[in-house]
Amino acid sequence: QLQASGGGLVQPGGSLTLSCAASGFSLDHFAIGWFRQAPGKEREGVSCISGSGGTTYYSDSVKGRFTISKDRAKRTAYLQMNSLELEDTAVYYCATDFLLPCGSDYLRRVSAMDYWGKGTQVTVSS
Repeated sequence: QLQASGGGLVQPGGSLTLSCAASGFSLDHFAIGWFRQAPGKEREGVSCISGSGGTTYYSDSVKGRFTISKDRAKRTAYLQMNSLELEDTAVYYCATDFLLPCGSDYLRRVSAMDYWGKGTQVTVSS
């Protein structure tokens, strides 16, 4: 089970950190990713991190602004979001697939994810 939290209302240029806590399984062996869905749009991959934490990948839209990390002992993944833009407004989800390695494929294959956490709303507004 995955539980995402940390969303909220923030002004453009602001920052937020999302958390994704895993229960029932370890994050050590599987990649985990962050996805988002804006109103009227399809769910899209944002970032992923490998089981070891040694590999990360970002979509072009967030590269340089968002940072994914994980605390293996706490079984928690994080998404630090800086320089937030209006276009970042969406419901953010964490999800994991037990087979796919972190990379561009991981972010593309939204329907392949094995487990999804409940989303957390991020609203960027002035």
